[in-house]
Amino acid sequence: MLELNAIQENTEEMIQALEKRNINARKLLLKVMELDNERKSTQTKNDELLAEVNAKSKEIGQLFQSGKADEANAMKNAVRELKEQTKKLGDRLSEVEEEIIEVLVHIPNVPHRSVPKGNSDEDNEIVYDSKGTTDLGDNALPHWELAEKYNLIDFEAGVKVSGAGFPVYKGKGAQLQRALVNFFLSEANKAGYTEIQPPILVNESSGFGTGQLPDKEGQMYHVQNEDLYLIPTAEVPLTNLFRDEILEEEELPVQLTGFTPCFRREAGSYGKDVRGLNRLHQFDKVEIVQIVHPDQSYQALEQMKEHVAGLLKKLDLPYRILRLCTGDLGFTSALTFDFETYSAAQQRWLEVSSVSNFETYQSNRMKIRFRPAAVDGKKQKTELAHTLNGSALALPRILATLLENNQTEDGIAIPEVLQPFTGFDKI
Repeated sequence: MLELNAIQENTEEMIQALEKRNINARKLLLKVMELDNERKSTQTKNDELLAEVNAKSKEIGQLFQSGKADEANAMKNAVRELKEQTKKLGDRLSEVEEEIIEVLVHIPNVPHRSVPKGNSDEDNEIVYDSKGTTDLGDNALPHWELAEKYNLIDFEAGVKVSGAGFPVYKGKGAQLQRALVNFFLSEANKAGYTEIQPPILVNESSGFGTGQLPDKEGQMYHVQNEDLYLIPTAEVPLTNLFRDEILEEEELPVQLTGFTPCFRREAGSYGKDVRGLNRLHQFDKVEIVQIVHPDQSYQALEQMKEHVAGLLKKLDLPYRILRLCTGDLGFTSALTFDFETYSAAQQRWLEVSSVSNFETYQSNRMKIRFRPAAVDGKKQKTELAHTLNGSALALPRILATLLENNQTEDGIAIPEVLQPFTGFDKI
C-alpha cells in the first residue's frame, strides 16, 4: 500500500510512474489526498473539542466547590453537547480512514525506474542467459513421459485422490523431490537465512498484509468455516511474522527461509501449459524472505538474485533472468526478476523463480517498522522497513527440467550436488 506522505510529496512523479503500468492514477491519487486532508482537518477539530471538554470538566469541579451549582450544571450540558460532537467527528474520522484504505488497496506499487514499459510478458527484458537452450535430439521425452517410464510420478492417482493438478510422487521421484528441498534449504542456511517452519493456513489479515487479498482472492483456496486461506507461497506467513512489530536497526536485515506446500487455484488454466508439472494446484517450494533497511534493499535484491542463480548453476540447468516489464509486474512489486529454465523436450522456457523488492508497499500494510539508531542519546522516529522475497526454488518445474535435461539412453543422471541428498547418481 502506498504511503500517504509519499503521495502528498511526490504526486506527479507517482502519477507518471503508474502510467508506465498503463494506469491512470491521477483521479485515485487526488481522491486519496482529498480524503487525507479531510482526515487531518477532522482530527484537528476533534482534538480541539476534546481539549475544550477537558478544560470545561476541570472548571465544572471548581464551580461546584465554589457553590455555583447552576453554572456548573449549565456547563455540564455544554460538555455533553461537545462530547456528542466529538463522537460524530470520531465516527467520521474512522469512516475517512477506511475510505482512504479502500482507495489505496486498489492502487498498485510504483515501479522502480529500471522497470521497462510494456504490455505483456513478451516485453520483458532478458538481462542474462546462461548458455542458451539444449538440444537433446528428436527422441527426447517430456518429463511426464519420463515420469511414467521410470515410475516417478502418478498423475492419474492424484486425479483420483484430489483432482487434476495434484500429482503423486513415488519411489525415486519422491526421493528426488525431497533431495531438492534439502539442497535448497541447505544452501539457504549457508547464505545466512534462518529456517522457519510456518503454518500453511493464514488468516485474512495475513493475506491482506502481503497483498494477496483483495488482489488475488480468486486464486486462493478459502476454508470458509474457519475463514482461513491455504497459502499460495511461504512469503505470506514468513513476512507476517513481523506484522505490527518494531525492530531495532541493528536487528536488520532479517533473513528467513521456509519450505512449504503451496496452493493455487490457477483458475482458467488449460491446454499444453498445464501438462505434467507445468502448472499445479499444489506444489512444494523453498522461499527466501528479507526485511531490510530501505537504504539496503536493492543491494539485498542483487544478493537474492545471485543466490537463486547459484542454485541453478549448481544444478547445471540452462537458465535466463528476465526483468519484468510494467505489464507483467506483480501488483505489489516495485521490481521483479524472473528466472526461467529451458525445457529441452518441450522446447520452451519455464518460470521457476521470481525475486522481488516491494519497498514499503507490504510493510505499510503490515506496519513492519524499525527504529534507527539513537543520535546523541535521543531515540529516533520509527520508519517502515523494505520487504523482499524470492523462490529458491519452486519444485515442479525444476524437477521437470531436471528430468528432461538429464535424460540419457540408459536413465536419468542426477546432478552431482544432489547425490549426497538422494543417495543415488542415476535413475
